[in-house]
Amino acid sequence: MLDAIDSDRLQALGDDPTAQYARAVIARMQADLKLKQTKIEALSFELARLKQWRFGQSSEALDTQGELFDAKTQALLQAEEQAEDRAADEERTAPGKRRPKRQPLPSQLPRIEHRYEIESGQCPQGHALRRIGEEISEQLDCEPTRFFVHRHIRGKYACACCQTVLAAPMPAQIIDKGIPAPGLLAQVVLAKHDDHLPLYRQEEIYRRSGVHIPRSSMAQWVGICGVRLEPLAQALKDHLLAQPVLHADETPVAELAPGTGKTHRAYVWVYRSALTPAVVFDYCASRAGAHARDFLQDWSGTLLTDGFSGYAALHAQDSIVEAGCWAHVRRKFFEAHKLAGSAIAQEALERIGALYGIEQTLREHPPDARTVMRQHQSQPLLDALHAWLLDQRPLLAKADATARAIDYALGRWSALCVFASDGRVPIDNNPVENAIRPLALGRKNWLFVGSPQAGSRAAVLMTLIESAKLCEVDPWAYLKDVLTKLPTWPNSRLGELLPHNWAKANTPAVST
Repeated sequence: MLDAIDSDRLQALGDDPTAQYARAVIARMQADLKLKQTKIEALSFELARLKQWRFGQSSEALDTQGELFDAKTQALLQAEEQAEDRAADEERTAPGKRRPKRQPLPSQLPRIEHRYEIESGQCPQGHALRRIGEEISEQLDCEPTRFFVHRHIRGKYACACCQTVLAAPMPAQIIDKGIPAPGLLAQVVLAKHDDHLPLYRQEEIYRRSGVHIPRSSMAQWVGICGVRLEPLAQALKDHLLAQPVLHADETPVAELAPGTGKTHRAYVWVYRSALTPAVVFDYCASRAGAHARDFLQDWSGTLLTDGFSGYAALHAQDSIVEAGCWAHVRRKFFEAHKLAGSAIAQEALERIGALYGIEQTLREHPPDARTVMRQHQSQPLLDALHAWLLDQRPLLAKADATARAIDYALGRWSALCVFASDGRVPIDNNPVENAIRPLALGRKNWLFVGSPQAGSRAAVLMTLIESAKLCEVDPWAYLKDVLTKLPTWPNSRLGELLPHNWAKANTPAVST
Protein backbone atom coordinates (compact mmCIF):
# COMPACT_ATOMS: atom_id res chain seq x y z
CA MET A 1 0.00 0.00 0.00
CA LEU A 2 2.87 2.33 0.80
CA ASP A 3 4.38 1.81 -2.63
CA ALA A 4 1.13 2.94 -4.26
CA ILE A 5 1.23 6.41 -2.76
CA ASP A 6 2.05 9.02 -5.33
CA SER A 7 5.32 10.49 -4.09
CA ASP A 8 5.31 13.07 -6.91
CA ARG A 9 2.06 14.55 -5.64
CA LEU A 10 3.51 14.78 -2.13
CA GLN A 11 6.57 16.59 -3.42
CA ALA A 12 4.32 18.97 -5.38
CA LEU A 13 2.64 20.00 -2.16
CA GLY A 14 6.00 21.20 -0.84
CA ASP A 15 5.92 22.21 2.83
CA ASP A 16 2.18 21.94 3.08
CA PRO A 17 1.19 20.58 6.55
CA THR A 18 -0.77 17.78 4.90
CA ALA A 19 2.32 16.66 2.99
CA GLN A 20 4.47 16.81 6.11
CA TYR A 21 1.93 14.75 8.02
CA ALA A 22 1.75 12.20 5.17
CA ARG A 23 5.54 11.92 5.05
CA ALA A 24 5.67 11.32 8.80
CA VAL A 25 2.97 8.65 8.57
CA ILE A 26 4.80 6.93 5.72
CA ALA A 27 8.12 7.01 7.59
CA ARG A 28 6.50 5.61 10.73
CA MET A 29 4.74 2.85 8.79
CA GLN A 30 7.94 1.96 6.94
CA ALA A 31 9.82 1.73 10.26
CA ASP A 32 7.06 -0.47 11.72
CA LEU A 33 7.11 -2.66 8.63
CA LYS A 34 10.88 -3.06 8.83
CA LEU A 35 10.64 -3.91 12.54
CA LYS A 36 7.95 -6.51 11.92
CA GLN A 37 9.92 -7.99 9.04
CA THR A 38 12.97 -8.31 11.30
CA LYS A 39 10.87 -10.03 13.97
CA ILE A 40 9.44 -12.40 11.38
CA GLU A 41 12.94 -13.30 10.21
CA ALA A 42 14.09 -13.84 13.81
CA LEU A 43 11.10 -16.07 14.62
CA SER A 44 11.57 -17.98 11.35
CA PHE A 45 15.19 -18.56 12.33
CA GLU A 46 14.20 -19.85 15.77
CA LEU A 47 11.60 -22.16 14.22
CA ALA A 48 14.15 -23.48 11.73
CA ARG A 49 16.66 -24.05 14.54
CA LEU A 50 14.13 -25.96 16.63
CA LYS A 51 13.25 -28.13 13.64
CA GLN A 52 16.96 -28.74 13.05
CA TRP A 53 17.48 -29.78 16.68
CA ARG A 54 14.44 -32.05 16.61
CA PHE A 55 14.67 -33.61 13.16
CA GLY A 56 17.93 -32.56 11.50
CA GLN A 57 21.46 -33.90 11.49
CA SER A 58 23.83 -32.83 14.27
CA SER A 59 26.84 -32.47 11.97
CA GLU A 60 28.23 -28.96 11.57
CA ALA A 61 30.16 -29.73 8.41
CA LEU A 62 29.95 -26.94 5.84
CA ASP A 63 28.89 -28.97 2.78
CA THR A 64 27.73 -27.06 -0.30
CA GLN A 65 26.20 -30.23 -1.69
CA GLY A 66 23.82 -30.90 1.18
CA GLU A 67 21.07 -31.89 -1.22
CA LEU A 68 23.04 -35.03 -2.00
CA PHE A 69 22.95 -36.28 1.62
CA ASP A 70 19.73 -38.24 1.21
CA ALA A 71 20.91 -39.83 -2.02
CA LYS A 72 24.20 -40.84 -0.39
CA THR A 73 22.39 -42.33 2.59
CA GLN A 74 20.08 -44.31 0.37
CA ALA A 75 23.04 -45.59 -1.60
CA LEU A 76 24.79 -46.75 1.58
CA LEU A 77 21.67 -48.51 2.82
CA GLN A 78 21.22 -50.18 -0.54
CA ALA A 79 24.82 -51.32 -0.49
CA GLU A 80 24.38 -52.86 2.97
CA GLU A 81 21.21 -54.66 1.93
CA GLN A 82 23.05 -56.20 -1.01
CA ALA A 83 26.01 -57.43 1.08
CA GLU A 84 24.90 -61.05 0.96
CA ASP A 85 24.49 -60.93 -2.82
CA ARG A 86 27.98 -59.48 -3.20
CA ALA A 87 29.42 -62.23 -1.00
CA ALA A 88 27.73 -64.85 -3.16
CA ASP A 89 29.07 -63.20 -6.30
CA GLU A 90 32.59 -63.27 -4.88
CA GLU A 91 32.26 -67.01 -4.32
CA ARG A 92 31.50 -67.40 -8.03
CA THR A 93 34.37 -65.17 -9.13
CA ALA A 94 37.03 -66.61 -11.42
CA PRO A 95 40.03 -68.04 -9.52
CA GLY A 96 42.41 -65.57 -11.11
CA LYS A 97 40.49 -62.52 -9.95
CA ARG A 98 42.01 -60.69 -7.00
CA ARG A 99 39.88 -60.62 -3.85
CA PRO A 100 40.13 -58.29 -0.83
CA LYS A 101 42.63 -59.55 1.72
CA ARG A 102 41.10 -60.66 5.02
CA GLN A 103 42.59 -59.02 8.10
CA PRO A 104 44.26 -61.49 10.50
CA LEU A 105 42.50 -62.18 13.78
CA PRO A 106 44.16 -60.73 16.92
CA SER A 107 47.12 -62.84 17.98
CA GLN A 108 46.43 -62.43 21.71
CA LEU A 109 43.15 -64.33 21.54
CA PRO A 110 43.29 -67.94 22.78
CA ARG A 111 43.15 -70.62 20.07
CA ILE A 112 41.10 -73.81 20.24
CA GLU A 113 42.41 -76.31 17.70
CA HIS A 114 40.22 -78.70 15.73
CA ARG A 115 42.20 -81.23 13.71
CA TYR A 116 40.92 -83.12 10.68
CA GLU A 117 42.71 -85.96 8.89
CA ILE A 118 41.85 -88.28 6.01
CA GLU A 119 41.22 -91.41 8.03
CA SER A 120 41.47 -93.89 5.16
CA GLY A 121 44.96 -92.70 4.17
CA GLN A 122 44.09 -93.28 0.48
CA CYS A 123 43.09 -91.12 -2.46
CA PRO A 124 39.78 -91.79 -4.30
CA GLN A 125 41.65 -94.18 -6.64
CA GLY A 126 42.93 -96.23 -3.69
CA HIS A 127 46.57 -95.06 -3.72
CA ALA A 128 48.43 -94.47 -0.44
CA LEU A 129 48.70 -90.84 0.73
CA ARG A 130 51.76 -89.19 2.27
CA ARG A 131 51.24 -86.20 4.60
CA ILE A 132 53.10 -83.14 3.28
CA GLY A 133 51.75 -80.37 5.50
CA GLU A 134 48.52 -78.77 6.62
CA GLU A 135 46.11 -75.97 5.76
CA ILE A 136 45.01 -73.63 8.53
CA SER A 137 41.92 -71.45 8.56
CA GLU A 138 40.53 -69.47 11.49
CA GLN A 139 37.06 -68.45 12.63
CA LEU A 140 36.21 -65.89 15.26
CA ASP A 141 33.78 -67.06 17.94
CA CYS A 142 32.46 -65.76 21.24
CA GLU A 143 30.44 -66.87 24.24
CA PRO A 144 28.43 -64.90 26.82
CA THR A 145 30.12 -63.39 29.86
CA ARG A 146 32.22 -66.11 31.50
CA PHE A 147 31.95 -66.41 35.25
CA PHE A 148 34.31 -68.40 37.43
CA VAL A 149 34.87 -68.83 41.15
CA HIS A 150 37.97 -68.13 43.21
CA ARG A 151 38.30 -70.70 46.01
CA HIS A 152 40.36 -69.33 48.87
CA ILE A 153 41.58 -72.36 50.85
CA ARG A 154 43.28 -71.38 54.08
CA GLY A 155 45.15 -73.88 56.12
CA LYS A 156 44.05 -74.23 59.76
CA TYR A 157 46.56 -75.03 62.49
CA ALA A 158 46.15 -75.89 66.13
CA CYS A 159 48.50 -75.23 69.00
CA ALA A 160 48.13 -77.84 71.74
CA CYS A 161 50.06 -75.74 74.24
CA CYS A 162 48.08 -72.54 73.75
CA GLN A 163 44.78 -74.31 73.08
CA THR A 164 44.20 -72.10 70.01
CA VAL A 165 43.38 -72.63 66.38
CA LEU A 166 44.98 -70.40 63.72
CA ALA A 167 44.22 -69.98 60.01
CA ALA A 168 46.23 -68.32 57.26
CA PRO A 169 44.97 -64.74 56.72
CA MET A 170 42.86 -63.80 53.69
CA PRO A 171 44.11 -61.02 51.39
CA ALA A 172 42.38 -57.72 52.12
CA GLN A 173 39.37 -57.04 49.87
CA ILE A 174 37.47 -53.94 48.78
CA ILE A 175 34.29 -55.52 50.18
CA ASP A 176 35.21 -57.45 53.30
CA LYS A 177 33.70 -60.98 53.24
CA GLY A 178 31.87 -60.04 50.05
CA ILE A 179 31.11 -62.32 47.11
CA PRO A 180 32.43 -60.14 44.24
CA ALA A 181 36.09 -60.34 43.26
CA PRO A 182 37.82 -57.22 41.82
CA GLY A 183 37.22 -58.33 38.24
CA LEU A 184 33.46 -58.58 38.77
CA LEU A 185 33.34 -55.24 40.56
CA ALA A 186 35.22 -53.62 37.69
CA GLN A 187 32.84 -55.23 35.19
CA VAL A 188 29.67 -54.00 36.95
CA VAL A 189 31.04 -50.47 37.42
CA LEU A 190 32.28 -50.22 33.85
CA ALA A 191 29.10 -51.67 32.35
CA LYS A 192 27.03 -49.04 34.15
CA HIS A 193 29.19 -45.95 33.70
CA ASP A 194 30.94 -46.64 30.40
CA ASP A 195 28.71 -49.10 28.53
CA HIS A 196 25.61 -47.29 29.88
CA LEU A 197 23.87 -50.48 31.01
CA PRO A 198 21.49 -49.93 33.94
CA LEU A 199 21.71 -52.58 36.64
CA TYR A 200 18.43 -54.25 35.65
CA ARG A 201 19.86 -54.88 32.17
CA GLN A 202 23.06 -56.27 33.64
CA GLU A 203 20.95 -58.57 35.81
CA GLU A 204 19.33 -60.02 32.67
CA ILE A 205 22.65 -60.36 30.82
CA TYR A 206 24.33 -62.20 33.69
CA ARG A 207 21.32 -64.49 34.15
CA ARG A 208 21.79 -65.68 30.55
CA SER A 209 25.32 -66.67 31.55
CA GLY A 210 24.01 -68.80 34.39
CA VAL A 211 24.52 -66.46 37.35
CA HIS A 212 21.78 -64.52 39.11
CA ILE A 213 23.04 -61.30 40.68
CA PRO A 214 20.25 -59.14 42.16
CA ARG A 215 20.38 -55.54 41.04
CA SER A 216 20.16 -54.47 44.69
CA SER A 217 23.45 -56.28 45.36
CA MET A 218 25.09 -54.64 42.34
CA ALA A 219 23.84 -51.22 43.46
CA GLN A 220 25.48 -51.80 46.82
CA TRP A 221 28.73 -52.87 45.16
CA VAL A 222 28.81 -49.77 42.93
CA GLY A 223 28.22 -47.54 45.94
CA ILE A 224 31.02 -49.16 47.96
CA CYS A 225 33.43 -48.87 45.02
CA GLY A 226 32.59 -45.17 44.71
CA VAL A 227 33.40 -44.62 48.39
CA ARG A 228 36.61 -46.68 48.33
CA LEU A 229 37.90 -44.96 45.17
CA GLU A 230 37.12 -41.42 46.35
CA PRO A 231 40.65 -40.77 47.71
CA LEU A 232 42.09 -41.73 44.33
CA ALA A 233 39.70 -39.35 42.55
CA GLN A 234 40.71 -36.62 44.99
CA ALA A 235 44.37 -37.27 44.20
CA LEU A 236 43.54 -36.94 40.50
CA LYS A 237 41.78 -33.65 41.23
CA ASP A 238 44.91 -32.39 42.99
CA HIS A 239 46.96 -33.40 39.96
CA LEU A 240 44.52 -31.59 37.65
CA LEU A 241 44.67 -28.38 39.69
CA ALA A 242 48.45 -28.36 39.30
CA GLN A 243 48.05 -27.86 35.53
CA PRO A 244 48.32 -24.35 34.03
CA VAL A 245 45.58 -24.69 31.38
CA LEU A 246 42.13 -26.19 32.02
CA HIS A 247 38.89 -26.70 30.12
CA ALA A 248 35.58 -26.34 31.97
CA ASP A 249 31.98 -27.11 31.08
CA GLU A 250 28.79 -28.29 32.75
CA THR A 251 25.82 -30.49 31.84
CA PRO A 252 22.45 -31.12 33.53
CA VAL A 253 21.32 -34.41 35.06
CA ALA A 254 18.00 -35.34 36.66
CA GLU A 255 18.09 -36.07 40.37
CA LEU A 256 15.28 -37.91 42.13
CA ALA A 257 13.59 -35.88 44.86
CA PRO A 258 13.10 -38.06 47.98
CA GLY A 259 9.54 -39.16 48.62
CA THR A 260 7.96 -37.35 45.67
CA GLY A 261 8.71 -39.62 42.74
CA LYS A 262 9.69 -36.53 40.75
CA THR A 263 13.06 -35.24 39.62
CA HIS A 264 14.78 -31.87 39.71
CA ARG A 265 17.77 -30.61 37.78
CA ALA A 266 21.28 -31.03 39.14
CA TYR A 267 24.54 -30.44 37.28
CA VAL A 268 27.82 -32.20 36.66
CA TRP A 269 30.73 -29.80 36.19
CA VAL A 270 33.59 -31.23 34.15
CA TYR A 271 37.20 -30.05 34.20
CA ARG A 272 39.85 -31.36 31.85
CA SER A 273 43.54 -30.60 31.52
CA ALA A 274 44.73 -29.28 28.17
CA LEU A 275 48.22 -30.69 28.70
CA THR A 276 47.82 -34.07 30.43
CA PRO A 277 45.25 -36.88 30.05
CA ALA A 278 43.13 -36.12 33.11
CA VAL A 279 39.46 -35.20 33.51
CA VAL A 280 37.49 -34.68 36.74
CA PHE A 281 33.69 -34.77 37.18
CA ASP A 282 32.16 -32.74 40.01
CA TYR A 283 28.52 -33.42 40.92
CA CYS A 284 26.71 -30.32 42.20
CA ALA A 285 23.18 -29.33 43.12
CA SER A 286 22.90 -26.48 40.61
CA ARG A 287 24.56 -24.46 37.87
CA ALA A 288 25.53 -21.63 40.20
CA GLY A 289 28.99 -20.22 39.58
CA ALA A 290 29.83 -20.78 43.25
CA HIS A 291 30.46 -24.46 42.49
CA ALA A 292 33.17 -23.60 39.96
CA ARG A 293 34.69 -21.12 42.41
CA ASP A 294 34.77 -23.79 45.13
CA PHE A 295 36.47 -26.27 42.81
CA LEU A 296 39.06 -23.77 41.50
CA GLN A 297 39.41 -21.66 44.63
CA ASP A 298 43.22 -21.83 44.88
CA TRP A 299 44.00 -22.45 41.23
CA SER A 300 45.70 -20.02 38.86
CA GLY A 301 46.17 -20.35 35.11
CA THR A 302 44.19 -20.13 31.87
CA LEU A 303 40.58 -21.35 31.93
CA LEU A 304 38.91 -22.16 28.61
CA THR A 305 35.09 -21.96 28.70
CA ASP A 306 32.09 -21.34 26.47
CA GLY A 307 31.24 -17.93 27.93
CA PHE A 308 28.71 -19.06 30.54
CA SER A 309 28.15 -16.26 33.06
CA GLY A 310 28.82 -18.61 35.98
CA TYR A 311 32.55 -18.30 35.27
CA ALA A 312 32.50 -14.48 35.29
CA ALA A 313 33.61 -14.19 38.91
CA LEU A 314 36.55 -16.52 38.23
CA HIS A 315 37.59 -14.56 35.16
CA ALA A 316 37.48 -11.37 37.20
CA GLN A 317 40.35 -12.69 39.32
CA ASP A 318 43.84 -11.59 38.32
CA SER A 319 45.12 -15.14 38.79
CA ILE A 320 42.86 -16.67 36.09
CA VAL A 321 43.05 -15.80 32.38
CA GLU A 322 39.87 -16.24 30.36
CA ALA A 323 40.17 -18.09 27.05
CA GLY A 324 37.32 -18.37 24.54
CA CYS A 325 36.03 -21.22 22.41
CA TRP A 326 36.02 -20.80 18.64
CA ALA A 327 33.79 -23.85 18.20
CA HIS A 328 30.94 -21.97 19.89
CA VAL A 329 31.51 -18.95 17.65
CA ARG A 330 31.54 -21.16 14.59
CA ARG A 331 28.37 -22.94 15.73
CA LYS A 332 26.40 -19.67 15.84
CA PHE A 333 27.54 -18.66 12.36
CA PHE A 334 26.78 -22.16 11.12
CA GLU A 335 23.19 -21.91 12.34
CA ALA A 336 22.78 -18.51 10.69
CA HIS A 337 24.16 -19.86 7.42
CA LYS A 338 22.27 -23.14 7.37
CA LEU A 339 18.92 -21.95 8.69
CA ALA A 340 18.80 -18.38 7.34
CA GLY A 341 21.07 -18.67 4.27
CA SER A 342 23.28 -15.77 5.39
CA ALA A 343 26.13 -14.98 3.00
CA ILE A 344 27.93 -13.03 5.73
CA ALA A 345 27.76 -16.08 7.99
CA GLN A 346 29.17 -18.25 5.20
CA GLU A 347 32.17 -15.97 4.78
CA ALA A 348 32.69 -15.94 8.55
CA LEU A 349 32.72 -19.74 8.50
CA GLU A 350 35.35 -19.75 5.78
CA ARG A 351 37.53 -17.31 7.73
CA ILE A 352 37.18 -19.40 10.92
CA GLY A 353 37.94 -22.51 8.87
CA ALA A 354 41.26 -20.94 7.88
CA LEU A 355 42.18 -20.67 11.58
CA TYR A 356 41.36 -24.35 12.09
CA GLY A 357 43.38 -25.22 8.99
CA ILE A 358 46.43 -23.69 10.63
CA GLU A 359 45.76 -25.65 13.82
CA GLN A 360 45.79 -28.89 11.84
CA THR A 361 49.40 -28.22 10.87
CA LEU A 362 50.46 -27.40 14.46
CA ARG A 363 49.21 -30.50 16.28
CA GLU A 364 52.57 -32.22 16.52
CA HIS A 365 54.53 -29.09 17.46
CA PRO A 366 55.51 -28.26 21.07
CA PRO A 367 53.77 -25.30 22.76
CA ASP A 368 56.64 -22.84 22.19
CA ALA A 369 56.69 -23.55 18.47
CA ARG A 370 52.90 -23.27 18.31
CA THR A 371 53.07 -19.84 19.92
CA VAL A 372 55.51 -18.54 17.32
CA MET A 373 53.61 -20.02 14.37
CA ARG A 374 50.25 -18.78 15.64
CA GLN A 375 51.65 -15.27 15.96
CA HIS A 376 52.90 -15.37 12.37
CA GLN A 377 49.95 -17.17 10.78
CA SER A 378 46.84 -16.95 12.97
CA GLN A 379 47.16 -13.45 14.41
CA PRO A 380 46.93 -11.67 11.01
CA LEU A 381 43.79 -13.68 10.21
CA LEU A 382 42.30 -12.73 13.58
CA ASP A 383 43.00 -9.03 13.00
CA ALA A 384 41.43 -9.17 9.55
CA LEU A 385 38.40 -11.07 10.87
CA HIS A 386 37.87 -8.55 13.66
CA ALA A 387 37.94 -5.58 11.26
CA TRP A 388 35.59 -7.38 8.87
CA LEU A 389 33.08 -8.20 11.63
CA LEU A 390 33.06 -4.56 12.73
CA ASP A 391 32.31 -3.51 9.14
CA GLN A 392 29.49 -6.03 8.70
CA ARG A 393 27.69 -5.47 12.00
CA PRO A 394 26.09 -2.07 11.13
CA LEU A 395 24.51 -3.66 8.05
CA LEU A 396 22.41 -6.05 10.15
CA ALA A 397 19.40 -5.61 12.42
CA LYS A 398 19.82 -6.46 16.09
CA ALA A 399 17.45 -9.43 15.93
CA ASP A 400 19.19 -10.97 12.92
CA ALA A 401 20.81 -14.36 13.60
CA THR A 402 24.07 -13.32 11.96
CA ALA A 403 24.11 -10.12 14.01
CA ARG A 404 23.77 -12.14 17.20
CA ALA A 405 26.64 -14.37 16.11
CA ILE A 406 28.79 -11.32 15.42
CA ASP A 407 27.85 -9.77 18.78
CA TYR A 408 28.82 -13.01 20.54
CA ALA A 409 32.21 -13.05 18.81
CA LEU A 410 32.97 -9.37 19.36
CA GLY A 411 31.81 -9.53 22.98
CA ARG A 412 34.37 -12.27 23.73
CA TRP A 413 37.08 -11.16 21.33
CA SER A 414 39.88 -10.76 23.88
CA ALA A 415 39.24 -14.25 25.25
CA LEU A 416 39.03 -15.70 21.73
CA CYS A 417 42.48 -14.34 20.88
CA VAL A 418 44.27 -15.84 23.92
CA PHE A 419 45.17 -19.03 22.04
CA ALA A 420 47.18 -17.04 19.48
CA SER A 421 49.62 -15.81 22.13
CA ASP A 422 49.90 -19.04 24.17
CA GLY A 423 50.72 -22.31 22.44
CA ARG A 424 49.48 -24.31 25.44
CA VAL A 425 45.90 -23.10 24.96
CA PRO A 426 43.67 -25.02 22.50
CA ILE A 427 41.58 -23.15 19.94
CA ASP A 428 38.29 -24.47 21.34
CA ASN A 429 36.61 -26.22 24.25
CA ASN A 430 35.84 -29.42 22.30
CA PRO A 431 38.04 -31.70 24.44
CA VAL A 432 35.90 -31.20 27.54
CA GLU A 433 32.70 -31.47 25.49
CA ASN A 434 33.97 -34.83 24.24
CA ALA A 435 34.49 -35.87 27.86
CA ILE A 436 30.87 -34.95 28.62
CA ARG A 437 29.44 -37.08 25.79
CA PRO A 438 29.58 -40.41 27.69
CA LEU A 439 27.62 -38.80 30.52
CA ALA A 440 25.05 -37.39 28.08
CA LEU A 441 24.67 -40.82 26.49
CA GLY A 442 24.46 -42.56 29.86
CA ARG A 443 21.65 -40.40 31.24
CA LYS A 444 19.46 -41.48 28.32
CA ASN A 445 19.73 -45.00 29.75
CA TRP A 446 19.67 -44.58 33.52
CA LEU A 447 17.37 -41.48 33.26
CA PHE A 448 18.10 -40.01 36.71
CA VAL A 449 20.40 -40.06 39.74
CA GLY A 450 18.86 -41.46 42.91
CA SER A 451 20.43 -39.04 45.42
CA PRO A 452 23.21 -36.46 45.81
CA GLN A 453 25.39 -39.18 47.34
CA ALA A 454 24.81 -41.43 44.33
CA GLY A 455 25.69 -38.54 42.02
CA SER A 456 28.95 -37.89 43.87
CA ARG A 457 29.90 -41.59 43.73
CA ALA A 458 29.11 -41.69 40.01
CA ALA A 459 31.33 -38.62 39.49
CA VAL A 460 34.20 -40.42 41.25
CA LEU A 461 33.84 -43.51 39.08
CA MET A 462 33.51 -41.55 35.84
CA THR A 463 36.56 -39.47 36.75
CA LEU A 464 38.74 -42.59 36.90
CA ILE A 465 37.12 -44.36 33.93
CA GLU A 466 37.30 -41.42 31.53
CA SER A 467 40.84 -40.50 32.62
CA ALA A 468 41.94 -44.08 32.00
CA LYS A 469 40.43 -43.93 28.52
CA LEU A 470 42.30 -40.68 27.84
CA CYS A 471 45.49 -42.56 28.76
CA GLU A 472 44.57 -45.19 26.13
CA VAL A 473 44.45 -48.06 28.62
CA ASP A 474 41.72 -50.65 29.11
CA PRO A 475 39.53 -49.17 31.88
CA TRP A 476 38.48 -52.65 33.03
CA ALA A 477 42.10 -53.75 33.47
CA TYR A 478 42.85 -50.48 35.28
CA LEU A 479 39.91 -50.75 37.68
CA LYS A 480 40.53 -54.44 38.38
CA ASP A 481 44.15 -53.79 39.26
CA VAL A 482 43.34 -50.76 41.40
CA LEU A 483 40.55 -52.55 43.27
CA THR A 484 42.94 -55.43 43.92
CA LYS A 485 45.76 -53.26 45.26
CA LEU A 486 43.90 -50.45 46.98
CA PRO A 487 42.97 -52.22 50.28
CA THR A 488 46.63 -52.56 51.27
CA TRP A 489 48.09 -49.66 49.27
CA PRO A 490 49.78 -46.93 51.35
CA ASN A 491 48.35 -43.42 51.01
CA SER A 492 51.84 -42.03 50.45
CA ARG A 493 52.00 -43.93 47.15
CA LEU A 494 48.46 -43.18 45.98
CA GLY A 495 49.78 -41.16 43.06
CA GLU A 496 51.19 -44.34 41.50
CA LEU A 497 47.62 -45.57 40.94
CA LEU A 498 46.50 -42.47 39.02
CA PRO A 499 45.60 -43.43 35.45
CA HIS A 500 48.49 -41.63 33.73
CA ASN A 501 51.06 -43.11 36.13
CA TRP A 502 49.45 -46.55 36.01
CA ALA A 503 49.55 -46.44 32.20
CA LYS A 504 53.29 -45.74 32.21
CA ALA A 505 53.99 -48.57 34.67
CA ASN A 506 51.82 -51.12 32.84
CA THR A 507 52.63 -50.31 29.21
CA PRO A 508 54.95 -53.01 27.79
CA ALA A 509 58.32 -51.66 26.74
CA VAL A 510 58.77 -51.53 22.97
CA SER A 511 61.92 -53.39 21.96
CA THR A 512 64.17 -51.68 19.45
